[in-house]
Formats: sequence, structure tokens, C-alpha cells
Amino acid sequence: MTNIIVVLPKTEDARGIKNVLVRNGFSATGVCATGAQAISQMDGLNDGIVICSYKMVDMIYSELRECLPPGFEMLLLASQRIINECQGNDIMCLSMPLKVGDLVNTVNMMAESILRRRRKRRQSPRVRNEEEEALLGEAKEVLMTRNHMTEAEAHRYLQKCSMDSGTNLVETAQMVLSMMKT
Repeated sequence: MTNIIVVLPKTEDARGIKNVLVRNGFSATGVCATGAQAISQMDGLNDGIVICSYKMVDMIYSELRECLPPGFEMLLLASQRIINECQGNDIMCLSMPLKVGDLVNTVNMMAESILRRRRKRRQSPRVRNEEEEALLGEAKEVLMTRNHMTEAEAHRYLQKCSMDSGTNLVETAQMVLSMMKT
């Protein structure tokens, strides 16, 4: 599910947009009147969409854009004049007056884009630090010495144990080392 935060100077307008989104199958994480409240709500979230107007109580959209965490995208609701000024800023825009269909389709497209990025991040191989690599090497060395395995066999053994126990490879190496050293 995509995190959606609606930031408009009038809280009742923000709630109205949230209700439209909820009726169309989205889940709005928060409703705010200030950019500071939005930034606070984004804290701890990996990604999402911020739907905002040109001007909030405490800042304008460009200031909020600078404070967005890397995984967040912005949907600006503004007049056509403002939209013309902000083109090329990596901000999705919808002109006012707002049409429900345009809002729903745009949010849906943005949410799909975020989901694709999430899947891509999950599929990319995890990079281990030197300490983890050393731990894996030590566990393989112990298996190779004690059980007369090749390095490939020791690695396969660690992988199988990792899958069977539902732990990651480094945790499995730690378990093997603790069992073999006692």
C-alpha cells in the first residue's frame, strides 16, 4: 500500500481529498495543514505521495519538495499559471479546479510507479559489508576444514541451512560458527 499524505491550508479541503481517495481504494496516511506536519508524518516512511497545494500555512510547495525523503513523490494541485512555472521540477501537477477522475488516475499512476521501484529494490542483490563477508568466509573455512568440503560445497551448505531455517546467510554463518566452536 502506498503512503499518501494530503497537505492543504484548509484541513476540511484536505479531508475532502482524502475521502475521495478512500472511496476510490486508496489509503491516505495523513491529512495536514502545514508542511512541517507533513514532514513529521513522512518521518520513518520509506516512500509515498505528498498531495499539496501551491501554498501551505508555513511554506510553499518548492520548500516542501526540498524536504521530501528520497522515495517520496509530489502531486501539486495548483492553477495552470503555477503549473507552467514548475514544469521540469520532477513534480506531478494537476490544475484546479480538480476533476475526481484526473486525481484518481494520477494518484494510481504514481502509486504504480512507487510499487515498481519497491519491487526493483527488493530484487536487487543485497550488498554485504566487509565484516559480514569475513564472517561468511570464516564459516566456510570451518566447514571446509572440519567436514572436508570444497568452498562451493560449504557455500551451498550455508545457503541450504539459511533457506531451511528462514534466516539470512550471515545469521546462518553465525549459527554454524557458534555450533562448531563449542
